[in-house]
Amino acid sequence: MTTSNSTNFELDVADYIEEAFERCGKVVRTGYDLKTAKRSLNLLLAEWANRGLNQWTIAQTTLPLAANIRVYPGGTLNMVVAASANFAVTETITGGTSGATCQVTSKPTATALAITLPTGVFLAGETITGGTTGATTTVTSAVDFSDVQSTIDILSAAVRRDGTDFTIPRVSRDDYLTIPNKSTTGRASQFFLNRLITPQLELWPTPDNSTDVIIFNRLTRIQDADTFINTFEVPFRFYPCLAAGLAYYLSIKLAADRTPMLKALYEEEFDKAAVEDRDRASFTISPGYSSLRFNN
Repeated sequence: MTTSNSTNFELDVADYIEEAFERCGKVVRTGYDLKTAKRSLNLLLAEWANRGLNQWTIAQTTLPLAANIRVYPGGTLNMVVAASANFAVTETITGGTSGATCQVTSKPTATALAITLPTGVFLAGETITGGTTGATTTVTSAVDFSDVQSTIDILSAAVRRDGTDFTIPRVSRDDYLTIPNKSTTGRASQFFLNRLITPQLELWPTPDNSTDVIIFNRLTRIQDADTFINTFEVPFRFYPCLAAGLAYYLSIKLAADRTPMLKALYEEEFDKAAVEDRDRASFTISPGYSSLRFNN
């Protein structure tokens, strides 16, 4: 018997929509059918973010820390400029036209500045000035927040100092609020993630040098459906779940009599996929003998 020797089966957006319509007992007939189905697909992907951990959307991010800067973006945030060399880390830069301000946390390239979340909006083409050095340059393009805004949650973090990684725990909003002196400096030993539309990472103590880096694993958004020929950023084991979920979402609008059945199927498919999509690690049990007594 000859097998296909192929493992590249993949569905695009149009394929999922067609499958979902068939499960609803319907046929795609109009452009609006495609539009409403794509909208439901993107809502389904947003719902998956609320379901919890999906291993394939975890991204490891490294951010250089800067002395006396406590709050950082929850992802990579760079400003593209004509030249970055003359600016100093930790200094405040100001937009000449917009009046927007932020601080420099590092200089990743000759034409980029890593920055804190700005106050105001920097404009493409405007001149920025360093508050300490007096250096000037031109903003090449508007600051892109998409990487930071794709962060759903931070799962774990560590601060690297002199080649050694120190795990730092996450604290709640209330615990972070009650820290009496947030300006205390030292090696950061805990963090709080402020889950705004543009998430920000708040550290304590405030970093005392510009050589430490923070490394964190973050859960990020799944890419949107967009055009109908696109495929999805999901592993093959989630294909049945995605098709079942879209069919359930569409049934609410198109085939209410099938909604209970399709919802049950969707939950079953998601549970199976979620159980498989888990972190695995060795587990060892060592018996203790300290309380045992042996009779001679």
